[in-house]
Amino acid sequence: MTSRLLTTAAALALTAGAASADYKLTVLHTNDFHDRFEPISKYDSGCSAEDNAEGKCFGGIARMITAVNAARDRAGDNVLLLDAGDMFQGSLYFTQYGGDLAAEFMNGLGYDAMAVGNHEFDKGPAGLSDFLDQVQFPVLSANIDVSRDNMLADRVKKSVVLEVGGEQIGVVSVLAEDTPETSSPGDTVIFSSTVDAAQGEIDRLTDEGVNKIILLTHVGINEDLRLAEALTNVDLIIGGHSHTLMTNEEGAPYAYPTEVNGVPVLTAYAYGKYLGEVQATFDDAGELTELTGDPILLDASVAEDETAVARMAELAKPLEDLRAKVVAESGDVIDGSRESCRSGECPMGNLVTDAMLARVKDQGIDLAITNGGGLRASIDAGEVTMGEVLSVLPFQNTLSTFQTTGADIVAALENGVSQLEDGAGRFPQVSGMSYAFDPAAEAGARISDVMVGGAPIDPEKTYGVVTNNYVRNGGDGYKMFRDGQNAYDFGPDLADVTAEYLAEQGPYAPYTDGRITQK
Repeated sequence: MTSRLLTTAAALALTAGAASADYKLTVLHTNDFHDRFEPISKYDSGCSAEDNAEGKCFGGIARMITAVNAARDRAGDNVLLLDAGDMFQGSLYFTQYGGDLAAEFMNGLGYDAMAVGNHEFDKGPAGLSDFLDQVQFPVLSANIDVSRDNMLADRVKKSVVLEVGGEQIGVVSVLAEDTPETSSPGDTVIFSSTVDAAQGEIDRLTDEGVNKIILLTHVGINEDLRLAEALTNVDLIIGGHSHTLMTNEEGAPYAYPTEVNGVPVLTAYAYGKYLGEVQATFDDAGELTELTGDPILLDASVAEDETAVARMAELAKPLEDLRAKVVAESGDVIDGSRESCRSGECPMGNLVTDAMLARVKDQGIDLAITNGGGLRASIDAGEVTMGEVLSVLPFQNTLSTFQTTGADIVAALENGVSQLEDGAGRFPQVSGMSYAFDPAAEAGARISDVMVGGAPIDPEKTYGVVTNNYVRNGGDGYKMFRDGQNAYDFGPDLADVTAEYLAEQGPYAPYTDGRITQK
């Protein structure tokens, strides 16, 4: 059943003979929405009503509704709407409403299936359970065993078979194996190999006569490409997690789709900025013979659904005063983009770690380390509102202080740069120290030239460290911090610390100073 397709900018060429009974299916797909129910700026952060009225904003649930309805109208029959995970976490709406809004709007849009994303566990199994109580579609993951969790047992399926236009479409899902390090699934959710779990479920469906199978993943683009190489009898992989932009525009980092081993891989960036739309043609034997499409950019040319706009105005009322409060001013854009903060020194990383260290330096703290993946947006030049700060730091993390050895700090930095190739969120942003890294070296041996307070780090010396409670407790692979001495995880909220630091600076001048260098 695995297809062998030739990728072009507009379509995948036919490689099978003319089918006697072609079946056409349109797949609409989203991923990594992260509670961006309101329009976003070009920096993926909040966008003012004035800028939205001037056509400067993207996305938002009101545009998504319009785009999905228009795509369904274009396609006519045989349409699936799928989500590749991480509806949760990323704006004040998650802080206020948890997963309730995701459930409400996804039900209204008529999703057919969803992959569990790592951030669906940000409120533990209970948060996912509350979401499952409300949704009207299957939520899937084949490589997690939830049978030991009373709230989730028998509620997260490995796959689903959907009947669309008289044909059976199998949808199998897998979730990133490192989710226990990036979220809070707890000890009752057991993870297994994505490859083994996916292949096992694909084989089961194939044996049952299902000959059109979509793998809906939340593992990231590199793992998607590995799955495409390793698996058999899968027709399409639709993924999320790495926020990867795929388009057929010249110069795009990945074509839409990108093919490996004859398997097309598709994803649609993040934050509701795009709606993925692909038209698949299968012959009567279930072979994929043609694939066309491109993600739809939800810019100002896509009208906002009026009912959704009104609903969002109602939902925003409890948040208005907090979000609108001007807390500081910035003289330039503070770059907190994923691309910058997960690969090197970035202005937002410097701001946040400087703020952390300034708050606790008089407590004998020498340096600050935070994970680049905890920085979720940039901030525009001009007035800075609390809503913008909370878009950057939405996780309600607190400052954590502790003491540890220089050897453990170096080990932490090695962990932080160990997954550079994947754009992992563990990349270490720092203050009070500097370091160099060599991405060409083997993981575990990439760090050099570590300095603390202007002096070479001493592996035997004890240093005072500030980070966030997520990292201090082993998140993003920082397990070496769990054993830190005199740990205190209940400091002030990181967003509040950052906002107060910004306010103290007067007009803030974003900067980099070479504290992190690449060899």
